[in-house]
Amino acid sequence: MSANDSRGPEGRQNAATYDSPFMKACRREAVPHTPVWFMRQAGRSLPEYRKVREGTAMLESCMRPDLVTEITLQPVRRHNVDAAIYFSDIVVPLKAIGIDLDIKPGVGPVVEKPIRSRADLAQLRDLTPDDVRYVTEAIGMLTGELGATPLIGFAGAPFTLASYLVEGGPSRNHEHTKALMYGDPQLWADLLDRLSEITAAFLKVQIEAGASAVQLFDSWVGALSPADYRRSVMPASTKVFDAVASYGVPRIHFGVGTGELLGAMGEAGADVVGVDWRVPLDEAVRRVGPGKALQGNLDPAVLFSTREAVEAKTDEVLAAADGLEGHIFNLGHGVLPTTDPEALTRLVDYVHTRTAG
Repeated sequence: MSANDSRGPEGRQNAATYDSPFMKACRREAVPHTPVWFMRQAGRSLPEYRKVREGTAMLESCMRPDLVTEITLQPVRRHNVDAAIYFSDIVVPLKAIGIDLDIKPGVGPVVEKPIRSRADLAQLRDLTPDDVRYVTEAIGMLTGELGATPLIGFAGAPFTLASYLVEGGPSRNHEHTKALMYGDPQLWADLLDRLSEITAAFLKVQIEAGASAVQLFDSWVGALSPADYRRSVMPASTKVFDAVASYGVPRIHFGVGTGELLGAMGEAGADVVGVDWRVPLDEAVRRVGPGKALQGNLDPAVLFSTREAVEAKTDEVLAAADGLEGHIFNLGHGVLPTTDPEALTRLVDYVHTRTAG
C-alpha cells in the first residue's frame, strides 16, 4: 500500500508531500538533491524559539497548538530544511494519560511514582485521541502552513519510555531498568507491551491528523547488548511499527549509541534507519542490510568548528552515503543548544548544492 493510497482524514496533505525529496528518499527513489532535516532543529539553538517559549514550561508549550505550530515552523523558515518535525516531547503521551511527571530544566523528565511493581502498571491506561486533542489541532494548523513540506510525527520508543518510568528520570546506567528487565521478565514484557500500545496510539493520532512520516526515538536503547535488545525490546518496537504499517507512511527508527544494534533495529520494522555519528554510513548499510533507507549522520559537535571543517566532514558523510538507495542527511543526534543557527543554515545549503543532480 503506498502513502498516496493510505491516508487519514487529512490525507490530502500527505498527497501534497508525496513527491517531496524527503518522502522520495524515504521510499529509496531518485531525488533532485539529498534532503536535510535535523533532530532538535526546533529548539534552544534558535533565538526565536527562546523568545516565544519565554515564561512557558516545556510541557505547557507542547499542549498549546499555537506555540507548537510556531516552533515547528521556525527552522523551516530559517534553514530551508526539507522536512519539519512536530514539536513535542517523548513523555507527552505519558502525561496525557495521567502519569505524574514534569520536565525539569537542566534535568529532563522526572516521574513522581516510578514503576517498579505489577501494581504500578495500573498507571498506564490506554491513550485516546481525546487525550491529545491539541496534537490533532496543531498538526491541522501545521499541514496547512507547510504545504509540500512534509511533517514528521514522532514518539518515544517503548524501551526509552520504560527507562524514564522505571528510573524515575534520566539515568546514566539504567540500573533499575535492567534490574527489572532481568529480574522479572514477564513484568518487563507486560510493561513494554502496554507502552507499545500507548506509543502506537499516539503515532496514529499524528498520522490521521496529517503527518507525512513518523520517527520512533529510542534514545537510551544503546545501553543494551544485541541479545538483550532482540529478546527484551525488539518485540515491542516491532508492535509499534506494525500498528501503523497500514497507513503507508514512512517509518523511521533512531537510537543513540546503537552501532551494534543497527541490524536488529532494521529488522524491527522501520523503512528508514537513523545512524548516529559513530558508524560511517557505508558500514551502517552493511549492518542494516538491503531494503532500508538510512538517515544521518554528521557529528553535532562538528558544527562548532570552522566552515571549512564542517564542509569537509559533510563531504565525508556524503561520500560514505554514495550509492545508497535512499539517504536523508541529518546529524548523528540532536542539534546542541549552543549551536550557531547560521551554521545549520549554511549546512543545509551546502548539502543541497553538493548533491543537486
